[in-house]
Amino acid sequence: MPIIRSAKKAIRVSARKKAVNDQRKRTMKEVIKKIEKLSKSDKAGAQKLLSEAYQAVDKAAKRGIIKKNNAARKKARLARLAK
Repeated sequence: MPIIRSAKKAIRVSARKKAVNDQRKRTMKEVIKKIEKLSKSDKAGAQKLLSEAYQAVDKAAKRGIIKKNNAARKKARLARLAK
């Protein structure tokens, strides 16, 4: 455990940021899984969810949770699945 006050605060801040980042990542993964599941049976339904998935992926990339190229790759694969 840290002794210095600023180090204690840094731990609290990083724990809060981790919680937010984990939530955003979980949301992104859930939407992606929904599309992957829907694409096997209902292509039109998957197409409607595509914008929601793009939004989640773009927000994750913007906040630095995933990298830019990773986001682009995810979006390209989702688009291919939904077609």
